Amino acid sequence: MINIDYNSAILYLLILCGLTFLIQLYYFLVPYSRLFKINKKQNKLPENTNCPPLSVILVTKDSASMLRENLPSILEQDYPEFEVIVVNDESTGEDEDVLKILSSKYQHLYRTFIPKSARYVSRKKLGIAMGIKASKYDWIVVTEPYCKPESKDWLRSMSRNFVPGTDIVLGYSNYNAGKGFFAKRIIADMMMVSMRFLGKAIGRKPYMGIGRNMAYRKEIYQKHKGFYNQLTLSRGDDDLFINEIADYDNTKVCIDSKSIMRMPLPKYKKIWKDDKIGYEVTGNHYRGKARISNSLETWSSLLFNLSVIGTLYLGISNNEWIISACILSVWMIRTVTAFVVFYKTAKAMGEAITSYLFIYDIMRPLYSLSLKIGYITRHKSDYMRK
Repeated sequence: MINIDYNSAILYLLILCGLTFLIQLYYFLVPYSRLFKINKKQNKLPENTNCPPLSVILVTKDSASMLRENLPSILEQDYPEFEVIVVNDESTGEDEDVLKILSSKYQHLYRTFIPKSARYVSRKKLGIAMGIKASKYDWIVVTEPYCKPESKDWLRSMSRNFVPGTDIVLGYSNYNAGKGFFAKRIIADMMMVSMRFLGKAIGRKPYMGIGRNMAYRKEIYQKHKGFYNQLTLSRGDDDLFINEIADYDNTKVCIDSKSIMRMPLPKYKKIWKDDKIGYEVTGNHYRGKARISNSLETWSSLLFNLSVIGTLYLGISNNEWIISACILSVWMIRTVTAFVVFYKTAKAMGEAITSYLFIYDIMRPLYSLSLKIGYITRHKSDYMRK
């Protein structure tokens, strides 16, 4: 048994607290604060007139109601020249009927399908590949049937970044507002994910994208041989693909209020959890230091709170009131800083979750741990090619 006296224990805890405090301040004041700062700047930009023709691609499977509700908002974008290509993945429902009705009204809507005989580890990857092959234009915008742009200027906003030297444009997406603890949790979580990957991209260190709201050049897709390097995974058509082709110079971020994409809250918690575990899988394949960097921030948050609790306990138990007051002040500085950044980001991106932010900040390391356990307990064949 190791015996540690009071002086040694308090010293170790103070060192741990100080180190994790500095780590936390860096993340919240530098990468995580970039979203609301850039959003403010982009909202002040004049109307975009740089509108090269583009192709919007989405893959549908038994999503008739979502297509009926969301596809018109994409087809009716205020944009001079674009096409929308919907790839039907063996839908057993009314998808094709809905597409036929819409294509009779919108001449720039095109539809194709994945043959039943097709063999591919990921039908989603195959669908996107078929859509890109059928597309006429150089810029490809990808989204999902359940996604709906908040503005008729979504495409115009994204295309502002379609300039020489840029191959990838990443946008912001999140769930529709909802009532209840779970709704606020997943909205806060999605915002945190965006603060990370979009914040890093703004800092010229892109490492992933989300296929609900992003664009890239067809040329870079072809040069990279599409999703060739992700064929062993059942997913990776968005985050891993961007992780491999993005660099410090070819990626831009579009997060003004007109570029936001919304999606409905999942009906069941399991759907959301499975999706999150899927990103845990692909995250293990990221090149670069992004995975380590994200883990460092998450676990430094947990260690910071634990070291504060431990120091306060020892300080109060031994009547060390100055140490206790100082450590409490440090906790307040970090917590207020995090809350202000979360609050300003939520306000900028239109997320009505202010009342939940404090709880989320404390609980997120535990949420992350539960997802890690879920990933570890899953069988490898759930995500790999058989």
